[in-house]
Amino acid sequence: MQQIDERNLETIPVGPLGIIPLASCRQLGEKVNNYLVTWRKERNHKHKANVAFEGYQRDSYIIDAKVPRFGSGEAKGVINDSVRGDDLYLLVDVCNYSLTYSLCGLTNHMSPDDHFQDLKRIIAAVGGKARRITVIMPYLYESRQHKRNGRESLDCALALKELVRMGVDNIITFDAHDPRVQNAIPLSGFDTVQPVYQFIKGLFKAESGLYIDKTNMMVISPDEGGMSRAIYMANVLGLDMGMFYKRRDYAKIVNGRNPIVAHEFLGSNVEGKNMVIIDDMISSGDSVLEVAMELKKRKAAKIFICATFGLFTNGLDKFDKAYQEGLFDYVLTTNLVYQTPELLQKPYYINCDLSKYIAYLIDTLNHDASISSLLTPIDRINRFLAKNNKPKAE
Repeated sequence: MQQIDERNLETIPVGPLGIIPLASCRQLGEKVNNYLVTWRKERNHKHKANVAFEGYQRDSYIIDAKVPRFGSGEAKGVINDSVRGDDLYLLVDVCNYSLTYSLCGLTNHMSPDDHFQDLKRIIAAVGGKARRITVIMPYLYESRQHKRNGRESLDCALALKELVRMGVDNIITFDAHDPRVQNAIPLSGFDTVQPVYQFIKGLFKAESGLYIDKTNMMVISPDEGGMSRAIYMANVLGLDMGMFYKRRDYAKIVNGRNPIVAHEFLGSNVEGKNMVIIDDMISSGDSVLEVAMELKKRKAAKIFICATFGLFTNGLDKFDKAYQEGLFDYVLTTNLVYQTPELLQKPYYINCDLSKYIAYLIDTLNHDASISSLLTPIDRINRFLAKNNKPKAE
């Protein structure tokens, strides 16, 4: 409970707390709810008898909400509990393809578009009755379509503007592909969170007795787009960093993209050092596995692949093969997006749980307190390293 006590939670809450995890985020939402219920029952709040704190301690903060569908595939948002005056937090995982619905007798898997529409349906069902609405969307919808190359749609910017027009006050996302997309809604709350602290804990979970030091570890960015992410982690850990950039053949187009000719490396000697490859997502996995192969050619030691979102759009076969060939040692991703049971059972996979962190954010925001220490958890990281990062005895 030490981390909770560090925050100023003596202020009056914005409103009674309500959490609406959509079906795509149900499991994560229930974990978050369990933390909040436990903390608020244990917290001996000196103002809890005040009328402003009515409903502060409850057995559950989850609001009963559903999105039933008609046989034609159309749907509606339904909220079965009162939300008048509530401080609402809506959780949605737009990447959860495991959910299905019936469309004229056919089984359809839900796409990111379906999940985004369901989110809007629930916001519409709230009908402006809530005190405040915060959307927690770990994987930012359409975040890969964040800039215009030619005559293209700007889907992410359009989605953000639409949410704000519907009455959303704050949007919280994790490791946005390009945080500058928040310029589309400059007068509204937008926070993008880096899960570096959870990755550091995951590294020690994966490798007992791990020692992080400049002489035996480096942080690697698999492309120029992820430089800031790798620089942040390297600076926090006091490590050197390296970067690969993709040399492409711009004279050809294969599957809508210019094919990669080679991965060129910029950085110091990696021989004998452990490598942390950090990226925002693993989609097909080709990029990180090619980078791991290049590092192994340069005689790197152990390789840890860290990605906030493990989408694995082409399955896990290529990761199984690469693991058997010794190209990498561990893959670390978060539970912010849907994880298949198959993935969770892999010997090389480490799950970084963000439910407690999201609960901290919700608990703090409900009191209208600052979340700066949660967005940049340098003190927590330093305390964790002081406790766990010790060199092996000679």
